[in-house]
Parts: sequence; structure tokens; C-alpha cells
Amino acid sequence: MKDFFKMTLAVICGILLAGFLFLFLTFGLVGSLSSSGTKPVLPKSGVLTMDMSKFVLSEQTQETDPMSAIQGNATKTVGLLDAVQAIDAAAADPSVKFIFLKPDGVTAGMTQLEELRKSFESFRQSGKAIVSYIENPSTASYYLASASDKILMTSNVGAGSQITGVGTQMIFLKDLLDKLGVNIQLIRHGKYKSAGEMYIKNAPSPENLEQTQVMISSIWDTFCGEIAQSRSIAPEKFSALIDDLALNFPEDFLANGLVDELVTKEELKEKLTVLFGAEKYDEVKSVALPDYIAAKVLPNFKAKKKIAIIYAEGNIVEGSQKSQIAGDRYASIISKVRADSTIKAVVLRVASPGGSVLASDKIKTEIDLLRKVKPVIASYGDYAASGGYWISNSCDKIFTGKTTLTGSIGVFGMIPDLSKTAKDLLHINITTVGSNKHSTMPSLTRPMDESETAYMQASIEHIYDAFVNTVAEGRDLTPAFVDSVAQGRVWTGADALEIGLVDEIGTLKDALHYAAICAGTPDGNLDEWRIENYPKPKTTLETLMETLGQTSEEAALDQFPGMKGIRDSFRNWDFRTSDKVYARMPFEYVIQL
Repeated sequence: MKDFFKMTLAVICGILLAGFLFLFLTFGLVGSLSSSGTKPVLPKSGVLTMDMSKFVLSEQTQETDPMSAIQGNATKTVGLLDAVQAIDAAAADPSVKFIFLKPDGVTAGMTQLEELRKSFESFRQSGKAIVSYIENPSTASYYLASASDKILMTSNVGAGSQITGVGTQMIFLKDLLDKLGVNIQLIRHGKYKSAGEMYIKNAPSPENLEQTQVMISSIWDTFCGEIAQSRSIAPEKFSALIDDLALNFPEDFLANGLVDELVTKEELKEKLTVLFGAEKYDEVKSVALPDYIAAKVLPNFKAKKKIAIIYAEGNIVEGSQKSQIAGDRYASIISKVRADSTIKAVVLRVASPGGSVLASDKIKTEIDLLRKVKPVIASYGDYAASGGYWISNSCDKIFTGKTTLTGSIGVFGMIPDLSKTAKDLLHINITTVGSNKHSTMPSLTRPMDESETAYMQASIEHIYDAFVNTVAEGRDLTPAFVDSVAQGRVWTGADALEIGLVDEIGTLKDALHYAAICAGTPDGNLDEWRIENYPKPKTTLETLMETLGQTSEEAALDQFPGMKGIRDSFRNWDFRTSDKVYARMPFEYVIQL
């Protein structure tokens, strides 16, 4: 009995110790992260340093992931607008001498790169310089560097080029699914609506291949054209250099006018010292972009008038979950913004490939109500396609990046039939009992019959017609014309402008200026406005609690990104809900830059 009590006491003490340890880690970590977020002290005179490998450029600034902080590999997430506003502030800040850019290792979306590069061009108009230093440039990092006044490249052996153009790879799972006995029943409208095609084919359809090639070529035209213009060479020459793999060594870059000088690290320090106006490199003070943001990009609490930015980022899903664009949650957010009389205009920032039709329409309904009482301006990120276009096409004006992927006006439904898997692979026999002929429709354990397929096809056609008419009304176009450019086809922003799906090539900052004009500031000056973000970014504590609540499945899959990608491609379609019709683009393309 004594041993039993000892053992019980040990268990209770262990539980209490674990609880105290959890509280210590939680509040100690949060406290340390909070203290590290205090306003940094800036040098009286310094260089704004942008080492793109030290942070992730995202739609919104996020607090540091606490588990990464524990592991010692924390990476800061910097919001695009914060970065742009910091660069604007640096242009007017006499204490900032110039920008030193190290673009290698950049992590950002295509449209984010586009907008950041435009902010570099604006900075240079202030008369201040941007100096870039590259070692192993990629297409993305060189695209940023090309906006500089001077590009320096290492002269060290082993450095070289990773500039190979723009590309993507499409994955097709039919052969694998056939081996597993899985039959995907895909019903769609639109010859280009290739969402779900990866499950029913082992190669792309001609229409899918066509739209993807046109899309990739359009993105490359943007990147190649801007690089060539900045370096005063012909786009054809730059593209030929890449086709011929002529950019291998630093000397190749210098010989072809793509960099200005090759330097060692010591020579780089000397040049920065001279540009700074110092005698020794130790006198060159610098401030990293995240620290400069913390010190300079602050809310204008004195302003009584507000412009709201509603960030619609992720897949569009039903419900109220926080990790995606959940229909009920976003409808509630938009309703609150509509009721807030201090908010005079709204920018809807869309970075979504689409998703649930029902959730998309709930959001659009609230957007239309919002537009009745205040202007709503759309700004497109990397994606504003299918459901992402559905929710935003009726906005008062649409700004897009040239490389934004948009359109994809089409719908589809997809039901997997696992009956062959159950019987032949798992040796499971299933008997269906129902009160009516189609009681178990849709079912994962039997194929649909002809009448059920026709029933779903009728629903697809009805929703496609509604989508086309919604776009026609929102964009002041005829349904016939919308249908001709729809059919599920994905367009880049540059091409979407030519066919009238968007209004102007522009940045998030451009959309904010236009919103200010619509709200009564003729010159679009944002100084008298306070910018409010919706939904609010997750706090460190919220991120920590989500991480601690991660399932063992998620933790295991984090170690195998390839398997996680395949799992996520299935998870995009929630077959368990009553919503079986989707307005979503073919893939979330992984564009290699």
C-alpha cells in the first residue's frame, strides 16, 4: 500500500511538473518574443540592409513562430505593405544613405516580387542608390537585383547562376489511383477547367497544356522585359543567354552586362565604405529591414478616418475556421466593416485560387452590401482565380499584378469512388440499404449511376451560368463575351487586362491611394488615414497553441513535404461536406523562379 501511495504521489508530481514546465515555456517564450519586438534604436546615419534570405515576404507581417524560435531557426515573416512602406519611409529619411540589397535566397510570391521591385524603382527616384550583391542568383533574386543602380557579384570560385527562366510542373495521379482502385468521378463545365484533371489523367489535356504554356510565357515576358530594360539589353538577348546556358560563371555575367563588377568580400566592404562616406568599414552602420519596419511603420493613431484592408488569403472553404478564407467567418468580418462608420473605404486584397462555391457566394453577397455604403477596391496578389475572382469581380476597381493568376471562371464537382479499393485491395464488402433510390448519394463506396451524374451536371451548368452572369454584371460585359474568355481558363494579370477582367496593373499601395481618393482625399495622400487590417494576424500565443495542438499526422508529414503535398491536394476537396461544387483554379501552381 505504501508503494502504491508513493507511485501515485510521483505521478501527481510529474503531472504538476509538466504543467509548470508548459506554463514556463509558454509565458517565458511569449515574454521573450514580446521583448524582442520592442522598438529598435536606429543609427543617426546608416544603410538600410535587405538580406532577403533572413525573412519571408508574405501578405501580412506575422509574429515569429514560437517553435522555430525554440529550435533556434526562427525566420521573420514580413508583410508586403510593411516592406513597401518602410522603403518609402527610407526614401524620405535623411538618416538612410542607401539600400544594400542581398536578394539571393528570396522567399516571396511572383506578385509580391513585382510590387517590391516597383518600390525599389520609386526609392531610386529620391536620388538615393540601391546597391545589390549576388553570389548564386536565381530568376527571382536577379529580377529584384536588376532594379538596382549597381549590381556587384562575387568573384569567388564556385559562384554561378541558377537563372533558368520560369517553369512549373504538373502532377498527374491517375496511374497511382488506378493501382489503388480509386475512380475519381469528375463533372465540370469549361474546356480549360482542368481542376481535378490530375486525378483522372496521366498527362495534361491539350487545353490545359495550352493555358499553362501561355500563362508561363506571359510571366516570363514580364520578368524578362523588366530585367532587360533595367540592364539596357534586348529581351531576346537575355532570353537567348538563358536558353543557351551561357550564364554559368560570374565572368559570364560581367561579359554580358548583367553585373557591373566582380568583387571579393573585402572589395565589397571598401565600396560600401566609400559610398557611405566613411573612412573605415566599421563606421558603416546598418539597420535590417524588419527592424526598420518596427521603428518606422507604425499605425497613424491620430487619424480618425480609416481605410480597411481585408486580406482574403488561402482556399475558400465553408464554415468559420481561421486557417483559410472561411465563408461564414469572412461574411461576418465584412459585415462588421460595413457597420463601422469610421471606415470610409475598403481594399479587398485577394490571394486565393478559389474553392467552395457556396462560401464564395456568401462572401460576394457581403461585398455587394458593403459596396452600397462605401467604396471597395480589389487588389490582387499571386492568385485571384475562380472563387477568388468570384468574390471580387464586382468591386469598384480591380488592381492586379502582371504576374497575378486570375480568371479561371468555371466550376466542377468531384466524387471519388472507392468501391474497387474496398473490395479488391482491402477485401471489404459493402451492402447499401436506403429508403429511396438515391439515399446514399453521393457515396464514396459506389459509382454514380447515369441519373445521378446528370443531376450533378445540371447543378454544374446552373452554377457556371450564374458565375458567367455574375462576372458580366460586375464587369459590365455581355454574358456571351464572358463565356468566350471563361471556360475555366486561367489568365495572367497582364492578359486579363487586355480582355477586360481587371481595370489596371497596380500594387496594393496603388489600391490604397485610389481608395483614399474615392473616400474624399483628392490626391490620394494616405497621411491622414489609419490603415486597419482584417482579419488580424495571429499572435505568438495563438500560433504556439496551434502548434502544440498539431496532430501526430501533421507532425509526421512535416518531415516529408512530398507526401504532405499529395495529402493536401486531396484535402483541397472536402468530400465529407454537402458542398460538392467548386470554383477553383486547376492547381496552386508552384512556379520555379
